[in-house]
Amino acid sequence: MLDAVSDYLRLARAGAVMARNDVIAPAEYRNRIPWFARLPGAVLRALPGGGKRGRRPGQRFAAALEKLGPAWIKLGQFLATRPDVIGMEAASDLGRLKDALPPFSRAHVERTLREEFGEGYTVLFPGLGAPIAAASVAQVHRLETPEGAWAVKILRPGVERDIQRDLRAMRRAARLAGARGPADVKRMEPVAFVETMARSLTREMDLRFEAGAASEFAEIAAIDGYVFAPAVDWERTSRRVLTTQWIWGKSLTDPDVLDGVDRPDLANRITRGFLASALDHGFFHADLHEGNMILAADGRLAVVDFGIMGRIGPNERLFLAEILSGFLKRDYKRVSQVHFEAGYVPSDHSMDEFAQALRAVGEPIFGKDASNLSMARVLIQLLDITHQFGMHLRPELILLQKTMVQVEGVSRAIDPAHNIWGAAQPIVDRWTRREFGPEGVRKAALEAVSAGLRRLRKLPATLDLLDAAIARAAAPAPPPAPLKSAGWVWLLAGIAITAACAAALWWAVGP
Repeated sequence: MLDAVSDYLRLARAGAVMARNDVIAPAEYRNRIPWFARLPGAVLRALPGGGKRGRRPGQRFAAALEKLGPAWIKLGQFLATRPDVIGMEAASDLGRLKDALPPFSRAHVERTLREEFGEGYTVLFPGLGAPIAAASVAQVHRLETPEGAWAVKILRPGVERDIQRDLRAMRRAARLAGARGPADVKRMEPVAFVETMARSLTREMDLRFEAGAASEFAEIAAIDGYVFAPAVDWERTSRRVLTTQWIWGKSLTDPDVLDGVDRPDLANRITRGFLASALDHGFFHADLHEGNMILAADGRLAVVDFGIMGRIGPNERLFLAEILSGFLKRDYKRVSQVHFEAGYVPSDHSMDEFAQALRAVGEPIFGKDASNLSMARVLIQLLDITHQFGMHLRPELILLQKTMVQVEGVSRAIDPAHNIWGAAQPIVDRWTRREFGPEGVRKAALEAVSAGLRRLRKLPATLDLLDAAIARAAAPAPPPAPLKSAGWVWLLAGIAITAACAAALWWAVGP
């Protein structure tokens, strides 16, 4: 009961912040709403800090989410992946969400380090500097040691508790929206949508997961060398503290970072680094904005902040590769077939009609200059068509879709002529040759033989279980056990109560 009250209070606060920022009942639709429904929003907007005129709805929504905190910021980042529902302009505005707060005190920093590493924390962190960046989840300090410089990320005090409470309220709202919301909201699978976001955010609260992700991504990135990741200092890492190698260079947010840089090469490295990681390994950085990329002094591109990572299994990788390959080759029948084989489009629809609809999405891509092509626009058209063919949101593809749009935006900002389709083709072709060429056939055959041997090893135990089941079925059934005296008492009491209820009902309604 107390949880429900807390959830509704949090949702009410969120609603008030939305109204104050002119998100609920915006000016564009206000004249259609009764005056008594407009009054609370008008009062809230009249208060200092209320919604400013002249901003787009998506910008007002982003401002409200920034005020509500990390869980709501994450919600906005995920909503940015659904331009088919909230519109392209709003999705673009939410994709620029900022997350910055004043730093927390040195006393809190020292308390966290003492709790995580004991009284000897001063030996591990002797040269810890002042905070250089602070967000709603954590802040970062630079640590100077004889071995070199390190970036120390420390969680904000109480952030885990606040996020879990907000997530619980969101889950309650998602259940209501899934049961009673309009068709477009139901198509977003709000419960699965929130759960996917919650899993990502909950893992982000344990910095050991981020350390593991950074280490794994560094190994993957080193294979192709498109990007690289900083090394983890495991001795100085715990649940609430993460220490990684300091990268000397400039963030891609720096206004003069691209001076003298080969822009087309850098844009291609970003796109190919993402696709190689996702397709070859099923593991990718899912928050590839400019603030998380640093151009190192030696010209290499470093990726940092591994709180939001995505994984896709072999089936999803096959789906992604086939979709990209099909569009690049203009093989719309194959793209349609892949959707049906994956079960993403219900079988009661026509595969040929779906291929025809996909052609309407793919054909406008070809023959145009790269600066006029946008993966985001292709995705929104694809999502609109799949909606018409009964395809629901696939939670496992949410982060992938979001990151693809994000990667295109960053690459285009670096090189306006960047063609994400052309950049993707070598990676897709390489993956296709490996999976479907001689090496892939040999690998599939070995996996099939291995699976067969595992089943053969289980055969004796399976036969034993089958024999036991047949023996039990052939055995005569035991006679029913006689009721004990207490059993008779309860049986008679039940009959008496049933008879009394029937008599009372007959008396109340009449014969």
